[in-house]
Order: sequence, then structure tokens, then C-alpha cells
Amino acid sequence: MLDLKSSHRSRWRSLGAAGVSALALTLGAPPAEANHGTSDVCSQSANLLYQACRLDVIEESFETRAVCVNLADAEQRAECLDEIEDAREEAAEECSVQREARSELCDAIGEAPYDPDMDPALFQDPRNPSTPNPYFPLSVGSRWVFEEGDERIEIEVLDKTKRISGVDCIVVNDRAIEDGIVVEDTDDWFGLRTDGTAEYCGELSRDYELFEGDDPEELELVSIEGSFKAGVEGAKSGTIFLGSPVVGATYRQEWFAGEAEDVGTVLSTTYRYGEDETLDQAVPQALAELMCAAGDCIVVADTSTLEPDAFEHKFYARGVGLFLEVKPEDGEFVALVECNHDARCASLPLP
Repeated sequence: MLDLKSSHRSRWRSLGAAGVSALALTLGAPPAEANHGTSDVCSQSANLLYQACRLDVIEESFETRAVCVNLADAEQRAECLDEIEDAREEAAEECSVQREARSELCDAIGEAPYDPDMDPALFQDPRNPSTPNPYFPLSVGSRWVFEEGDERIEIEVLDKTKRISGVDCIVVNDRAIEDGIVVEDTDDWFGLRTDGTAEYCGELSRDYELFEGDDPEELELVSIEGSFKAGVEGAKSGTIFLGSPVVGATYRQEWFAGEAEDVGTVLSTTYRYGEDETLDQAVPQALAELMCAAGDCIVVADTSTLEPDAFEHKFYARGVGLFLEVKPEDGEFVALVECNHDARCASLPLP
């Protein structure tokens, strides 16, 4: 829920035939060892995805040049082509940054192939679990409302399941609302392992937009970017919340190569406001004191190898679940203002 979604593709000027050939020679064919052995699969994947990113840049360059050359105005056409060069450099740098982030992740989780066991016997009925996850409650009808500035985010566990890769997943609807208009509508699919670990099996994310000047002005579907489903086109599930979190544990929250690569790291399992200056940064004190009075809140650092600079702390309270997201670099936060499944919900919203 409240997952980060961003594009890793940029448009830039064509390299031309000679430049494309040179880059192809530089990148080379996929290494032969990618087809043999499993001693460094994570690093192989990082290198292959780096090559894919660079080739993606080439593809985008031709598409963008086609757009530019079709501008009838010569001045606009020249400006279009000039602007592409800066975007090209930015895109190439982004490929390198992603490769570095993936390499760092390999150091943290190891080189073994990423292949989560989706045996249905390892999962519970998400609507009637014998071992629910108290920090990631999935009871039908549970509801959370978050606010960030003028944006309102409404999340609800639906009385609905979806079978994915043989696993029965509960459906959680997540809607972003701006000025009373739904601009994003997402269905998340979560399985629940027998040890209480919540498995993220995919999502269908729909982004909508209004276009000024249209008559009538109606919301239009503009993107399903970030959508994935375990078992489809190589996508695999991830751990959205551990059954038994341990400080320092790092794990993939999702994996759809080049499209969905979020990562979590447990920072604290005993958070209480006032005891950790680093984690307290930008945290609303009243909310943290309400949710973490027992000193048992869990804090997870969330990032993505597709967008390593997008980094946030997520705070979870026993019985409530997620109640706060903080971006340490700029102090912005998304806070819980309503919920319906815990006694503390009656004290919200807080000033």
C-alpha cells in the first residue's frame, strides 16, 4: 500500500547509426555465464538490467527524434532536439545509479536466485487466518485514511479474494483523491504465509487525469505503470511485511524486472518517540506517542532500485498497521487521520 511508482525511462536525442553501433559494441551481448550456474545470479541480473536500461535509452531516442522532426516550426524543432541532449545524459546517469543500487542490494541479500516459494500449503486463508500479522492487518472491512497536503488516500480491505500462482490473496483497494477526484485507483493483492508474513502478489494500478480544454472534461486512464502480477511475464511476489521482523533484515517487496523493484529494510522493532533522534526526524509527535506508547512500533526503510533517491521511513503500530510515511530528506510525511479497527482510531485525527 502507498507504494512508490515511477518511470525509469527518459527521452533523449538519437545517437545516430554510428553511435548506436558503438554503444551496442560497448554493451556487448548478454554474458555467457548468465546461462550457467547460480553463484552470482543477483549480480548477473543487475548487469543485464543495466544493459536493458541503456538499450531502452536508444529506443526512446529514436521515438523522441521522430516527434521532434514532425514539428513544422523550425525554431520549435531545433529547440526540441537541443533539449533531448540534457535528457539523454540524465537517462544514462540514471541507468548507472540503478545498477549501483542493485549491486548494493546484492551485497545485502546475497547472490542466490530470487525465487519465492509459492506452494499454497505455505499460505493461510487470508480472510480467516490462524496466524494474522498484527502489524499488517488484513481483516475484511479494515479501513485507513491518510492525508498529505491536499491529497487524501483511502485504503480498504475488500471482501474479495484473487487466486494468484495458486495462492488465495485478499484484495485491498487503495485510492488517491485530489480535490474530490480519484486520480489513482489501485487493487493490491496480498497473500498471508503460515508464519504471518504478508506476501505482495501484485497490483493493478490505474492512474487518471483531466485534460484542460476537453469538452466534456472527463477523467481518462493515462497509465497502469507499476502494475504486476506474480507468475506473469517473469514477475514474482515479494515480502510486504515480515511475520517476525528483525532489525537489519533486507528483502524484496516485489520483483518485476525493470518495472517494480521495491525493497524494505527493518530499522527498528522497538520504536518509541523520543528515543531515536534519527527516526524522530519529521515525525508528528502526537501521532507517534498515540501509536507507539508501548515502545513496540516497527520502522521499515522503503526504497526502490529503480529510483534509489526516493527513500522513506514507514511506521507500523501493532493492531493498527501502517500509520505514517516520512521522507527524511525533505521532512514531508503522510499521516493517518482515520481508521476503524483499533481503539486508538477513535482519537484520530490529531492536530
